[in-house]
Amino acid sequence: MGLNVWALTIVKAWGAELPAAQLVFLRAVVGLAVISPWIWVARTRFAEARAPGLHLARVGLSTLALTCSFYAVARVPLALFTALNFTRPLVMIALAALFLGERAGPARWLAGALGLVGVVIAVDPRAELSWALLALAVTVVAGTGAVVVTRKLNDQPTVVMMAAYTAGLAVATAPLAWTGWQAVPDGAWPVLLAIGLFAQSAQVCFLQAHRLAEAGLLAVLGYASLILSTAVGYLVFGEVPGAGFWLGAVLIVGATGLARR
Repeated sequence: MGLNVWALTIVKAWGAELPAAQLVFLRAVVGLAVISPWIWVARTRFAEARAPGLHLARVGLSTLALTCSFYAVARVPLALFTALNFTRPLVMIALAALFLGERAGPARWLAGALGLVGVVIAVDPRAELSWALLALAVTVVAGTGAVVVTRKLNDQPTVVMMAAYTAGLAVATAPLAWTGWQAVPDGAWPVLLAIGLFAQSAQVCFLQAHRLAEAGLLAVLGYASLILSTAVGYLVFGEVPGAGFWLGAVLIVGATGLARR
């Protein structure tokens, strides 16, 4: 969780100066380098790979989600970015019903409505709609769609999933990164490359956490990311959330907890 917040902090610091696709490409290339020893050691597991169409769909949705995410986080408060990402379980209710045939009871639909109210309050409907907020909405929907596809691939080896995801990100963003490439300032390379190191390490920690701990405990701990991101936003970027944000965030977190019951 902490590693992911620090990766987003670097993206926020540089995302307004460098194209989002360029940052995603660098993140993917570094991430691929980080897991390459694991790929080599577990190379025999790739014989178990199946459903290339689903892998392509997962990469496509993830590329869209991550690129929009990097664009949005550079332009909205870090706390708001984190709070709205908590709506993913609420979006999952609708997508799972449509594509996975999972039934959602009244409590979950109520959670979805409560979360929507929380979003409206946190964003403040009087504020001007921006491309960053639209990108954040695409991030949530596309990212949740990627999770739906991932659940259809849950019998795949972890190394196959991570390799396909990371290599796919690199390939998918390479054309956009190349055509819109901007020179990286002197001395910034180590910081930018740390995005991939932090993000890929965060994925490994996430997978290990879900192997070693109960999902319920991890869900509760996940809410700490809102506190951490708010603290980083204040200390690093001078962002001070208003009362409307806190009320909306409480409703979103409460709705997410209700949806997971």
